[in-house]
Amino acid sequence: MAERRVNVGWAEGLHARPASIFVRAATASGVPVTIAKADGSPVNAASMLAVLGLGAQGGEEIVLASEADGAEVALDRLAKLVEEGLEELPETV
Repeated sequence: MAERRVNVGWAEGLHARPASIFVRAATASGVPVTIAKADGSPVNAASMLAVLGLGAQGGEEIVLASEADGAEVALDRLAKLVEEGLEELPETV
């Protein structure tokens, strides 16, 4: 299983707009990905409700994981998006 641990770069955490950006990127990756708080249960990263339900705050560590082919590249892109708190989807996602 591929895994990335990153700190949430959005000051407001994974709420509303940042969660929407992240979910769109996770869906666009074409790879099934889970997201979890460092000490929590993983949820589907392509589900807006699941991501919002995490309540991940700015600076908090999250874990992205996937067992699918292409997981390494997809997780690298998603980790960069989360860690840098990007305000729009980069072309590479």
